[in-house]
Amino acid sequence: MGFNKEKRIVLRHYGLVNPTSTEDYVNKGGYDALKKAKAMQPMDVVEEVKKSNIRGRGGAGFPTGLKWSFTAKITDADQKYVVCNADEGEPGTYKDRLVMEGVPHQLIEGMAIAGHAIGATKGYIYCRGEYPNSQKALRQAIADAKAKGILGDFDLEVRSGAFAYVCGEETALIESIEGHRGEPRYKPPYPGVAGLWGKPTIVNNVETYANIPAIIENGADWFAGIGAGNYPGTKVFTLSGDVVNKTFVEVPTDVTLREIIFDFGGGIVDGKRFKAVQVGGNSGGIIPEELLDTPIDFDAMSNIGMTLGTGAVFVMDETRDMVDVVKCMMKFFEHESCGKCTPCREGTFRLFKGMCKIANGEANANDLATMETLARVMNKTALCGLGQAAPTPFQTTVRYFAADYQKRL
Repeated sequence: MGFNKEKRIVLRHYGLVNPTSTEDYVNKGGYDALKKAKAMQPMDVVEEVKKSNIRGRGGAGFPTGLKWSFTAKITDADQKYVVCNADEGEPGTYKDRLVMEGVPHQLIEGMAIAGHAIGATKGYIYCRGEYPNSQKALRQAIADAKAKGILGDFDLEVRSGAFAYVCGEETALIESIEGHRGEPRYKPPYPGVAGLWGKPTIVNNVETYANIPAIIENGADWFAGIGAGNYPGTKVFTLSGDVVNKTFVEVPTDVTLREIIFDFGGGIVDGKRFKAVQVGGNSGGIIPEELLDTPIDFDAMSNIGMTLGTGAVFVMDETRDMVDVVKCMMKFFEHESCGKCTPCREGTFRLFKGMCKIANGEANANDLATMETLARVMNKTALCGLGQAAPTPFQTTVRYFAADYQKRL
C-alpha cells in the first residue's frame, strides 16, 4: 500500500507554501473558508462543525461542535476567548509543530472561524516553551495576516508555555496564561462557561482548529464521510522508536495500527520482530501485535484500553524489556506532576519507586498487586488527566506483557 492511502487535510498545504506568507496561503485558497463563515450566522457555523462530527484531536475526543455550542449560547458575557492548546509536551510527538511551522495560517484561520462562531474577538495560542521556531512562525504569520486586514476585529496573540508538561491540561494552561503557576483547576465550572479570566472560553488543540477551514469550505457531510463513522476525518501520526521510517503521516481514521507501522513505517529496523507499540505519548497504553489490526479511530482504540492522544506512535522491537521502558515513563510523570492533588503527587512517586524495585529484582507479587491497586485509585481520583493517565503504561504492560514482570519478581 505504501503512502497511497495517506489523505491530507490538516497538512494539505504543508511544503507547498511559504509558511508565514499570507499571499502564498491565499493563492492556495486560504482564508476562503473564513470569508464563507463570516457570511453565515454564527450558530450556523457551530451547527456545521457539530454536523461534521469532528472530535478533539488533542486526546479527549470531545465533540468540537458541542463544545463550541455551550459557549456560543452564552449571550451576557462582555468578552469571550478562543484558546489554542499548542503545549505539545509528549515525548515523540511533533504533529502540532508541523502545523505551526509549516502551515500556521491554517491554524490562524481555524481560530478566526471559531471566534466568529462563538462571538469572541480575542484569541491566544499557548505554544510550548521549547518551540521557539514555532512561536516565531506564528507571530510572523499573525502579523502578516493582520497587516493585510484579513482577521478583521479578531485579535490573536502567542503566549509562550511555561516548560511544564501539566500545562497541556486546559485549565492549567489557562492558569499559566493568566500569570499563575500552571496547575489544573477544579471543575465545574468548565472553561466554556468560566475560563480565561473567568470569561467563557473554548480551548482546542492545534490539529482540531487546523481541520476547521476544510470543514467550512467543503461541508460537514464531506468531512463526516471520511474514515470512521464515529470519529471521522483524518489523524496525524508521528512515528518513532524501532521503526524503519521515522516519519509523519496523515491518514483516514479507519486505517489500522498495523498499516501505520508496517506500510507507512516500513516495519521494524534490522529485521527484528515487533514486540509492542505505544500510541498517544507517555500516557498512552502499550499493546502487543495481536491488537495491531485495530482501526485508529477514538472508540476502537478506547475499547482496547488505548487512546489516540497526541498521535505519537512509539514502536518497540523484541529486545525491549517492558519493565525498563515503563520505569523511564514513570520517572517522567514523577518529575512532571505539579503536586496539587495527592493521588498524582504521591501516586507517580510511588509508581516510579515500585518500578525501580521491580527492575532491581527487589519486588514480589504483593508489591505488584499494591501498585495495581494504586494505579486504579489514580485513574479514578486524580484531579486532571496527567494523574489519571500516568499509570496507563504500567497497567497495559502488566496486562499484555506479564512475562517481563514475572521474571523480575
